[in-house]
Amino acid sequence: MGFSAVAAAQQPQPATPSVQPPPSVRPTPGQLELSKMIWSTIAAVDHANRSGNYSVLRDISAQGFQINNNAAQLAQVFAGLRAQQVDLGNALLIPPTYSVAPEMVREDVFRVQGLFQLRPISIGFDLYFQWEQGSWKLFGIDLQPLEMVSSAPR
Repeated sequence: MGFSAVAAAQQPQPATPSVQPPPSVRPTPGQLELSKMIWSTIAAVDHANRSGNYSVLRDISAQGFQINNNAAQLAQVFAGLRAQQVDLGNALLIPPTYSVAPEMVREDVFRVQGLFQLRPISIGFDLYFQWEQGSWKLFGIDLQPLEMVSSAPR
């Protein structure tokens, strides 16, 4: 499947020290918190796709994401997933598989990449979360349906 849904925030200017807490106050998410962040993001996109209302997805995201994505733009970004009738809700039933180790890409931005191994269509994800107001908030998202190919027995 060649469709990709991508919404992101532009690189913000470095924050002043009085606005951003020091790195020691920005904990790297543990396995449980990371799974919750991923699942809650997938659930928010799934609910937005089902309802056609992307306001909540936008409102729970980081400020930079909100500035660069209004609800109508997000509806357009995820139109392909809706058209293909990709059921993101199934991803909530299984743990994510990471294709790359989760990493801090900036002192306040965390990236996680992987997929939910579903059949016949898996869901690939590339998510960015920004530490803002004491929690990790969605900063960028790329969801991609991936057709699982079975190898023929030899």
